[in-house]
Amino acid sequence: MLPGESGGRRKAMKSRLRWMARVVCVTAMAMMMWPGVRAARQAAPAASAPPDMTPVANPVSGFVKAGVARYQKNMVAAAEAMPAEKYSFKPSPEMNSFGHLVMHIAQSNNTFCAKISGQAAPDTKIAESDPKDKLVAMMKDSFAFCSTALANVDDSKLGEQLMLFGNRPISRGGALVALGGSWTDHYATEAIYLRLNGILPPTAQPPKQ
Repeated sequence: MLPGESGGRRKAMKSRLRWMARVVCVTAMAMMMWPGVRAARQAAPAASAPPDMTPVANPVSGFVKAGVARYQKNMVAAAEAMPAEKYSFKPSPEMNSFGHLVMHIAQSNNTFCAKISGQAAPDTKIAESDPKDKLVAMMKDSFAFCSTALANVDDSKLGEQLMLFGNRPISRGGALVALGGSWTDHYATEAIYLRLNGILPPTAQPPKQ
């Protein structure tokens, strides 16, 4: 092996993973949006009517809350699709394992939704080395907590400041946007890990006949 070749390979792998993340992220968003677009087209009357441009109440919190069930479905399905023996898989030695990713998603959901809602986060004990069933269950529980915690959140206090991640100030609106962004990012990462193991992620599965 030539000097620097190992480092070059790691850089190439990281570059490839970043590129795949962008592709999967865009594809995932398109796949998640398509059912709604298709349903809207099918439900549209023969004679085109002007679109309803009535202002939406609580556009920020409402949009994020609507995403809880959708992202839960796809992210949990991705965690379930990875075989238990592959939860220790790492694309390269210095990267996190798939089990760590699933653990992180659950912890991130609990932290964000607790801070945004003002509720106490669930007191959970979890480690990336835990069995697959426990990690998947914790992810499901974290989405259930978010659904309940965010139920009464609206846009009236988006400007209020919260302390998040090492006492960093962030607005409630910013935390909501960051929560939604974390779902897109984490699902894209799950999809990459699955594809590196020859498994199609949920949103890339062919439609059932």
